[in-house]
Amino acid sequence: MRTSTKTGRAAALPRNTILSGDCIEVMNGLPEASIDLIFADPPYNLQLRGDLHRPDNSQVDAVDDAWDSFASFAAYDQFTRKWLAAARRLLKPGGAIWVIGSYHNIFRVGAALQDAGFWILNDVVWRKSNPMPNFRGKRLTNAHETMIWASKEEGAKYTFNYEALKSLNDGIQMRSDWVLPLCTGHERLKDENGDKAHPTQKPESLLHRVLVGSSNPGDVVLDPFFGTGTTGAVASMLGRDYIGIEREESYRRVAEKRLAGIRKYDRDSLQVSTSRRAEPRVPFGTLVERGMLRPGEVLTSMNGKSAAKVRADGTLVADGINGSIHKVGAHLEGAPSCNGWTYWCFRRDGKTVPIDVLRQQIRAEMAERPN
Repeated sequence: MRTSTKTGRAAALPRNTILSGDCIEVMNGLPEASIDLIFADPPYNLQLRGDLHRPDNSQVDAVDDAWDSFASFAAYDQFTRKWLAAARRLLKPGGAIWVIGSYHNIFRVGAALQDAGFWILNDVVWRKSNPMPNFRGKRLTNAHETMIWASKEEGAKYTFNYEALKSLNDGIQMRSDWVLPLCTGHERLKDENGDKAHPTQKPESLLHRVLVGSSNPGDVVLDPFFGTGTTGAVASMLGRDYIGIEREESYRRVAEKRLAGIRKYDRDSLQVSTSRRAEPRVPFGTLVERGMLRPGEVLTSMNGKSAAKVRADGTLVADGINGSIHKVGAHLEGAPSCNGWTYWCFRRDGKTVPIDVLRQQIRAEMAERPN
């Protein structure tokens, strides 16, 4: 990990680097169509008026930094349009963006996303299990933030690891409301004075879910509002490369220290569940070509009621009909369709073995080949 000041147009992508400077200028200096995923936590433009105190009169450490202040909504909108345009230029055709915000800004950002040509895939509500109370008692407790997930344009392909998110959610389809705690305790980074290093540090659990669900190992993840480096830390652990942009030196120092201590998970641990449709296609004929099954060999159905003979071209013949493993299976069962991979078995060493075992063996070999 290194830090550099960005000027001009970059010839190569500065992976695993924190770049200092204005995010728009820095993004405009990076190579076009070079980023797989962007996670953006832009200023919320909170429009705070005066200090905020708890019932015991102690002052709340609220967001009152200069970077979160804009002269008007028009000024904020102009800033949003500029950084979104720079971000869209950087995304690969199959890239995507996540933007997080509160009610102060997320609706304005959402409109700007659509105006810029992005295609919104989901809005995700991060429901905080431990939100800060509303101390003034004049509004509802603000217990959530909203994230917008968008592809580069309508109809574009994008990464969505559906099965991985389903596995994270105990085998149930992941919903668009995520209950996760605020960043507290040992995870909350402190500065040299023992104070919070950043007022809006995001929890690693939030970025873990985003990155597992919408990126793959080896992808490049850009965070144009890097702060104390949560995106970079989680990306590093998960085998992704990161690029962070941060103009505040104090945040960069904290992020550098944090990232220096990150250890990447091993390769096997980074593998996630995939859907059957996402796995490489293996024709049944490949099993015959490779001698895993021989022409003339007899396959039997899983229930033992049907049998068919393998032919040299990877088709089966049985009961006066020939065709694919799926077609012949459907005919024998009198069904409109049949998954031949789970229907047919072969005999080896006195045991009945599903032919899908051979397909998975080939897929495993394909996964081990170098890119």
